[in-house]
Amino acid sequence: MSMAMSVAPVESGASLCSDIFYDILRRLDGPTLANAACCCAAFCSVSKEERLWENVCSSMWPSTNREDVKSLISSIGGFRKFYADCFPLIVNKEVTEYRWNDYFKYPEEWTEAEYYGDMDESESMSPSDFVSIVDIRYKDKTICSKVLWGIPNANGFNGWFYNCPFRIDLLTYEARDDDTESEVTLSVSDGLPPIASLEKERKDGKLWRGLRDGLRLSWIVVNRKIKQAANLASWSPLGGQRHWPTDKDFVIRFGSVLPARDILPCQVVECILIMKFRVNHTDVEGVETTLKLTELSMQLEDMDGAHVNGRNSLLILKEALSCRRSKNYSEVLESCHLYSKVQSELKEEKMRNENRLDRLCILSGITAFVTFCYYYIL
Repeated sequence: MSMAMSVAPVESGASLCSDIFYDILRRLDGPTLANAACCCAAFCSVSKEERLWENVCSSMWPSTNREDVKSLISSIGGFRKFYADCFPLIVNKEVTEYRWNDYFKYPEEWTEAEYYGDMDESESMSPSDFVSIVDIRYKDKTICSKVLWGIPNANGFNGWFYNCPFRIDLLTYEARDDDTESEVTLSVSDGLPPIASLEKERKDGKLWRGLRDGLRLSWIVVNRKIKQAANLASWSPLGGQRHWPTDKDFVIRFGSVLPARDILPCQVVECILIMKFRVNHTDVEGVETTLKLTELSMQLEDMDGAHVNGRNSLLILKEALSCRRSKNYSEVLESCHLYSKVQSELKEEKMRNENRLDRLCILSGITAFVTFCYYYIL
């Protein structure tokens, strides 16, 4: 009896400490919680609680609050694993210093089956295995959360999807019955800078800078079959265009560089995520400045700027789910800038080669003409 009495306070004390530790850790964000787990054995033990990581994920990605998404995350390993997979962004430093001549010879060295992808591996994957979990923030306020189950209109292996350019547009697919579709807008009440007219905006670019600096995008792709996930977005914009294609449109580009080793000759591709806003109202006549989201899309392009087809895109997305990632955002930007640099060098070298070929053709034509005239005169 005396031993039982002596053990009870110890057990209750340990339970009390665990409750206090849990209360402390549940207030932390993801990176801080991960760091705290490395501090001591007690924090490490408590930090394994799935509820903590569920709170972190729901704060970071509000779309994970949906019951069907919670079930999906549980089926692929839980919220702790989901956060570890999706918080670090994709980094690809394998963008080699290509030379156009070497790159141009690749397609001749590859067989048709190698160039267009492994048929057997493609057949083993289904577009329905992929789930897109998308969240858009503006100045830390969530303005859009969408979940897309499968890839729209990908109907069968012999269908157009596998041989046509790959593209997903979240705003045009047919929503499921339980998915509430609503117009996504940004206004002054969300922190958007007011503009009196588009003419003034073209001069000072105040609205454009507000969008570029305030928007954040997360596009998580989950493969239910292999139970893996990755965030394909760059979080912050990589670039964009003002007033394109009309004076009311703003195009913001996000993305990442994905590995395509043994899938495409260029070995790496760019995942391009496009967000387009259109000005609905300017700040006049008592109506505040309002923007409407008109496009939210994903597509893959190779080093030459050509769109990747559906079959190869599935292979690349599968490969991306297990590629290298980093919490260092400067590494992510460096990877994307390196890709853009090499791509620009390739285009310049291609133009130089084409100019040389044009000059050679002109010179050959002149030589042939002079030779013809010489023999004709003789």
